[in-house]
Amino acid sequence: MSTPSLAALYPAHLDTLQARTAEALRRGGFEHLVIPSGTLHYQAFDDRDYPYAVNPQFKAWLPLTQAPGSWLVITPGKRPALIFLQPHDYWHAVPAMPREYWVEQFDIQVIRTPEEAVRLLPPVFRCAILGEAQSALGSYVPNNPEPVLQYLEYHRAFKTPYEIEMMRQASRIGVRAHRAAERAFRAGASEFGIHLAYCQAAGQDANDLPYGNIVALNEHAAVLHYTQRERLPPKPVRSFLIDAGASVGGYASDITRTYSAQDDDFAALIRAVDTVQLQLCDQVRAGTDYRRIHLDAHLRLAGVLREFGVLRIAPEDAVARGVSSAFFPHGIGHGIGLQVHDVAGFAASDAGGTLAKPDGHPYLRLTRTLAPGMVVTIEPGIYFIDMLLDALKARGQGDAVDWERVAAFKPYGGIRIEDDVACTDQAPLNLTREAFAAG
Repeated sequence: MSTPSLAALYPAHLDTLQARTAEALRRGGFEHLVIPSGTLHYQAFDDRDYPYAVNPQFKAWLPLTQAPGSWLVITPGKRPALIFLQPHDYWHAVPAMPREYWVEQFDIQVIRTPEEAVRLLPPVFRCAILGEAQSALGSYVPNNPEPVLQYLEYHRAFKTPYEIEMMRQASRIGVRAHRAAERAFRAGASEFGIHLAYCQAAGQDANDLPYGNIVALNEHAAVLHYTQRERLPPKPVRSFLIDAGASVGGYASDITRTYSAQDDDFAALIRAVDTVQLQLCDQVRAGTDYRRIHLDAHLRLAGVLREFGVLRIAPEDAVARGVSSAFFPHGIGHGIGLQVHDVAGFAASDAGGTLAKPDGHPYLRLTRTLAPGMVVTIEPGIYFIDMLLDALKARGQGDAVDWERVAAFKPYGGIRIEDDVACTDQAPLNLTREAFAAG
């Protein structure tokens, strides 16, 4: 969708944020919401800064992701105000004056030094200030009041149409880059070379991406967050797993695909996992407890392992005995949006409380019931990880596994397939598959 369409969607997005903010401030007993964009962090004993990451609370309001030292002031009943730091500096490029579709919705005041913001901020004792401690400016110290944060973060799970469109665009960029990465893999590139091909196709540098690319050849795919990126390809090359996304206006996509170098048993295993993944994506429907999708993933993946001769026991037994967790050790996914692992995944309500994870499943990142507007990842996986397989044997569960089949698959590392899926009033909207289908 084009920028004019974002412009058409944006006012309603702001109206939603204004309504949420008014209620959050009422609950906290404040009159103003003040949000610093964040400041630069410097490395210890050095004058080099870490890559800047904008405050998620800030970029929820506007797609301004490279403006450290700026502030937002939201007062119910008034236009939101942006205090925009544009310093005089000949050492570095300064943020350009915003001229996009969203600027007409804000009162914008330019400052040249961070300290100038103080005179433009409302009385501090009436403010809920959301940010990190380092963003403090004089008496304006982030207080992050719990009632305000709990309310805003809980409702941030429900994406506006504007946010869905941002994520759709991020998915399109991510898919374009995934296609380039697969081409590089087929051409014999190293992990590092594939990573560079991905960034080039996305038009985003490593620091622009929503998270560090996971580019894994062969056994490296058994390391869930593998980020070493070897400079030379292994010999022979058997398999390729890539978990990588893209960013648009502060919103993320998160996509994983796995490939085999040959049309072999591992390729067939990938296709079986892909079938399961699509079945699980279809469960992203209003009223579904996300925990049930996770537990169903274990049962379905255990069925795949049984079909391919890896398991000697029935899928139900594999789940009951905890055997499936040795092959699928992470959660089925998480919320996604302004952050790759979006906030309030365990929130019982907008006033706090926690929804527990299922027993024996410590790595699930979302336990809420799905509702229209929520966007989640669905990422089932099967891996052959020595540490977990050794633990399985140590627990006396070795009889459940055909170790010759495990040995055959271990050189490939593992499989993960991940899509970003929006819950709607009807059928799920799979942003990832939509982007792949678009070519």
